Amino acid sequence: MVQEVGWDSEKPGYNGLIEVANRLMMGRSNSETKDAAVRILRSLFPPLLLELYRMLITPIGGGKVAALMVARVTALSCQWLMGSCKVNSVNLPNGSSMMSGVFVERCKYLEESKCVGICINTCKLPTQAFFKDEMGVPLLMEPNFSDYSCQFNFGVLPPMPEDDSTLKEPCLDICPNARRRKEIITNLEALKCPKS
Repeated sequence: MVQEVGWDSEKPGYNGLIEVANRLMMGRSNSETKDAAVRILRSLFPPLLLELYRMLITPIGGGKVAALMVARVTALSCQWLMGSCKVNSVNLPNGSSMMSGVFVERCKYLEESKCVGICINTCKLPTQAFFKDEMGVPLLMEPNFSDYSCQFNFGVLPPMPEDDSTLKEPCLDICPNARRRKEIITNLEALKCPKS
């Protein structure tokens, strides 16, 4: 992430990560931020691994095996970033269900960033795009901005942007970026997050 941003925080640990995530959004459109975050995700894997996964694993069982596998790997490997999470059952569009979900009880990334825009543009949208485009696994992420939980639905396509209610969410009251805007612009109504 530091390489993509071209800047590093002096803050150690998770606080530094959140500061770099904020910088990732500065001076970029939402689309540019999403594309940068996808490049960061892609850089975490050897290129051949993603291609082989998409070619060899994703086709098995109509994609179900791939969805089951990435759910388990996500739950095991991403707790440092998201917090406590567990694999759970997901309802599929065809009416069946399978254990290809990951429920994040309280997303540390959202809680620490305090920002709908950071959640949407550096996590939700790029992660959905990464799994679909790089691994061939559809993913719908459903962050809950009230309790900071998040449901990952592997094997489920996300809605079109105009139908995704998450993209219409207002800023969180605790969002540091929203507070600065409110200080500048008086009588600001609850508008959707300008970075979502």
